[in-house]
Amino acid sequence: MEFNHKPVLLDECINGLNIKKDGIYIDGTLGGAGHSRKILENLSEKGTLIGIDRDEEALSVAKERLKEYKNVIYVHGNHDNIKNIIQELGIEKVDGILLDLGVSSYQLDEEKRGFSYMKESELDMRMDKSQSLTAKEVINTYSEEKLSQILFEYGEEKFAKKIANNICKVRKEKTIETTKELVEIIENSIPFSHKKDGHPAKRTFQAIRIEVNNEIEPLYNTVRDCIDVLNEGGRLCVITFHSLEDRAVKNAYADAVGKCTCPKDLPYCVCNYKSLGKVINKKPIVADDKEQEENSRAKSAKLRIFERNNQK
Repeated sequence: MEFNHKPVLLDECINGLNIKKDGIYIDGTLGGAGHSRKILENLSEKGTLIGIDRDEEALSVAKERLKEYKNVIYVHGNHDNIKNIIQELGIEKVDGILLDLGVSSYQLDEEKRGFSYMKESELDMRMDKSQSLTAKEVINTYSEEKLSQILFEYGEEKFAKKIANNICKVRKEKTIETTKELVEIIENSIPFSHKKDGHPAKRTFQAIRIEVNNEIEPLYNTVRDCIDVLNEGGRLCVITFHSLEDRAVKNAYADAVGKCTCPKDLPYCVCNYKSLGKVINKKPIVADDKEQEENSRAKSAKLRIFERNNQK
C-alpha cells in the first residue's frame, strides 16, 4: 500500500513537545507515523508512545513503519475519546500529546476514499470506514437548509445556498453517487468570476468531510480533555488547517489559562479562578517558505502549544 506522508511542522512539533526521554506521549492522529517516528527517536526504551488513529489502514501502515520500536501502543480509536483510551490502558497522566488535525495526504491521494475533488470516486469521505455516515448520505438525504448551513459554517462558502439548492434539484432526478457528479454541480453553481481563487469545490468538500467525520463540534472538549490528562509541565501541540479548527483550539487554550474576574479596584483576587497552564506561543507557528514550497499541505498549517501547570 502506498502511503505518502510528509509530516507538517515536524521540528517545531518536536521542540514544542519538549520531550522527556522516559515519558509517555500520545500521537492522537498517527497517520503515516512521520511525527511519531521523530517522537520515538527522542524517547528511551523506557519511554512510551501511544498512537491513535480512526483509520485502520493508517494504523496498519504505521505498525509496519515503526516495527523496530517495541515501546509503541497502537489504538484504533478517536482522539475525541482520549480520556477513555488512556484509562483503558491503565494510564492516568501523560507527558505530551500531538494532534495533527484534518485529512491526511494518504486519504486525499487514495481515490476510493472520496476525499478529493480532483479524482472521481464514490462519495465516501469517512476517516473511519467502520462508521455508517458517508458523504453520499449527507449529499442525498440532508435537507436543503441543513446542507446550506453546513457549507456556509464548515466551508465558509459564499454560494452555499445556491450549491445546496442545485444539489437538491439534481438528486430529485437521480442519486448523486460520485465526487465528479458533485464537482459538476458545484461548478455550475458558482459564477465564473469567483472561480479564480482555487478550485471551486474545495470549500464544499471540506465542509462535507467535516460533517461526515464530526471534526469541529467535539474539538473544544477534546483539547480540554487533552490538557486534563497532562502531567505537570506536559505539553499539548495542535496543528490546525483552517479557521474553524484554529478558533476552537484558541478558545479552549484561553479558557484553560483562565482569567481573574474580580473588579480591578480590589487589592487581591477573591474569585479564586484556576489556571491549568499557559500558552507557549501567543501567535501560531507557521511553516517557513521552504516547507510550504515542498509540501502544499503546510501552507495553511498553524501550530499552537499549551503547557500544563498548577495541578493543585
